[in-house]
Amino acid sequence: MLQRIQTIYLLIAVIASGGLIFAFSLWENAEGVAMYAQDYLMVFIAFLASALLSLVSIFMFKNRKLQFVLGRLNILLNFFLLGVFVYWSLSLPGEMDISEKGIGMFLPIISIVFLVLANKAIKKDEDLVKSVDRLR
Repeated sequence: MLQRIQTIYLLIAVIASGGLIFAFSLWENAEGVAMYAQDYLMVFIAFLASALLSLVSIFMFKNRKLQFVLGRLNILLNFFLLGVFVYWSLSLPGEMDISEKGIGMFLPIISIVFLVLANKAIKKDEDLVKSVDRLR
């Protein structure tokens, strides 16, 4: 059923990972030019993979266990992406030219929060179904 709360959470994660990367810059370089996710192929692919996993997870409502596993994989992917951003922002000044961080670096955190909320709701649904099966 698509009218569950985890669908809303997963849809917000899709928007954060797939849509907002085009609106918010990751950082500005030393010349003041805004750098976006599509400027770095690995980051762009990771964001799109996260959005695709969330979108696929929305339509896996009949298989809650797989939906839960996809949510966990997506959380791991976003933690990897966040780790890359932290590494790049904390690297030595001569290695990367990040002068000012943008809001785009925090998009994986937004996705992680909504994916955790979605997984919590999926787990709650699964526990409810198990409790009803015990009554039969």
